[in-house]
Amino acid sequence: MKLTPAPWLTLRLRQLPLSLRIDRRTPAVVLGLTILAGVALIVNVSQGEYRVPPLEVVKTILGLSADPDYTFVVNTLRLPRALVALLVGMGLAVAGAIMQGLTRNPLAAPEIVGINSGASLVAVALIVLVPTAPIFSLPVAAFMGGLGAAIAIYLLAWNQGSAPIRLILVGVGLTAFTGSLTSLMITFGNIYNVSQALVWLTGSVYGRSWEHLWPLLIPLMVFLPLSLLLARDLDTLNLGDDLALGLGNRVEQKRSLLLLCTVALAGSAVAIAGNVGFVGLMAPHLARHWVGASHSGLMPTAALVGACLVELADVLGRLLFAPIELPCGVITAAIGAPYFLWLLYRDGQRATQ
Repeated sequence: MKLTPAPWLTLRLRQLPLSLRIDRRTPAVVLGLTILAGVALIVNVSQGEYRVPPLEVVKTILGLSADPDYTFVVNTLRLPRALVALLVGMGLAVAGAIMQGLTRNPLAAPEIVGINSGASLVAVALIVLVPTAPIFSLPVAAFMGGLGAAIAIYLLAWNQGSAPIRLILVGVGLTAFTGSLTSLMITFGNIYNVSQALVWLTGSVYGRSWEHLWPLLIPLMVFLPLSLLLARDLDTLNLGDDLALGLGNRVEQKRSLLLLCTVALAGSAVAIAGNVGFVGLMAPHLARHWVGASHSGLMPTAALVGACLVELADVLGRLLFAPIELPCGVITAAIGAPYFLWLLYRDGQRATQ
């Protein structure tokens, strides 16, 4: 009799009372995506008006290059921008994976249910009304805006519990409301500040430096591991509130903590790069197709998919119409909007069968 290998792997950490159940394909997919993300970063850093050979990029990053021009171009001008693109993609992708799990809706994403729009509203208000504010205040403001939007969604959707469908409906309405307030500020703001806000709203990592990297890196270092620790709870919530309660899960407490992770990840990414749209929608879908629905494997895979998407979008934006540069948010929207329509069509076809 031929034995079929189990489709799952169980990883246990001796230092922590934690075990992760992942699809057998996950390690290979994660390794492949890690290599792809690294290659995309090197290509992104090497391209520009002053081209740096990829091998020299690697040497410069490792501190092995003696050419001062390469050191300045790579380490000062391009590497922080490329790293910001990677981290923004990771934050948005994991936030999207959590949101789709919380709402049990594969079409949900932070930009669709109102979290990104709340972060954008407060960030635009800071750019337009307080243009002299320091850079580190932007992630804090965006986080507070996203948190305020999440709390408003949660409270307005509450009816003896927070049903996923109500979270989505309230979030869509809140998106429209905060979007109108953002448009109002852009209409009546100072033209110079408004132009900065408009570039920021399209989603771009242009001009990002080490000063922008650290305010993004710190929240991700906290909330990405926390999201992974809560992956099993998210799997349990996907089974339905009644069954999750029967299994001893504190539903509202876990849901609130997962929502906080979504706000922190999406808010910090939006604060630094603006509205890089559809990454939170596309990355979890692609990851789910490759490694299954278990969030223990889905989250790291989605994070790497999101990193690759934003990094490659930034490369394409720089090269397609050079020397004119397109914001990476324009590229992700050009890919994501048709993808979203295809998902709607596919789900509609399944519903009629």
